[in-house]
Amino acid sequence: MNKYVLTRFISKYNLNGNVSSVVINSKDDILSTRFITGDKSLLGELKLDNWTFEDANLGVYDTEQLSKLLDVLSDDIEIKLKSFDTKAVALEVSDDYAKVNYMLSDLSVINQPPALKQLPEFQVKIKVNTKFITKFISGKGALPDTDTFTVVTDDDTVKVVIGYSAINTNRVNIPVETEANNIEKAVTFNANLFKEVLVANRECTSAVLEVSNEGLARVNFKVDDYDSTYYVVAMQDVD
Repeated sequence: MNKYVLTRFISKYNLNGNVSSVVINSKDDILSTRFITGDKSLLGELKLDNWTFEDANLGVYDTEQLSKLLDVLSDDIEIKLKSFDTKAVALEVSDDYAKVNYMLSDLSVINQPPALKQLPEFQVKIKVNTKFITKFISGKGALPDTDTFTVVTDDDTVKVVIGYSAINTNRVNIPVETEANNIEKAVTFNANLFKEVLVANRECTSAVLEVSNEGLARVNFKVDDYDSTYYVVAMQDVD
């Protein structure tokens, strides 16, 4: 197996350390997980098709430790599951020169994301393409101390503004293309988290960011065998 298949999966839920503990399900050649950040402002669902491995529920408590162990190995790896009384207890991962052992956690010690209730209607649908991803990541890099971005409507146009405020501030305005636009007010989200979502899925050239007046955003990325969806809860209105 190419290690990049697994590390790419990890990056899409770990989001640069924002999610560490997950239960990963391997079943019927599909690898999947549901995850939530510690502050409960982002919930996600991730699926990888064409995953050839035995069926198991894998309790990963410390993703950062798993990533560091995988870094020891070269690109071509073999993964074996260690079990005790039908319970998965460890992953043994090896290449031609080294072998690492990662201890799996009891599933009960990992916080499971809540089931999604009925979703609201989404009033604006923003096209997320390579240009938007690049501009947002660069804009956030230019404003490292700015924690928010806001979806703003102005007449018939929509902008994504990093550092939006009613007063004059340093900010980045990103005009966007929309598929629908019925948003009634500015809605603000965590820019740090959203940047990590874009970084983890920057190879996707076409996606849609949906925003609801009720304070929820959803974005889905489909690329290669990966299907990832992120739900982001709005922050309090900025001044």
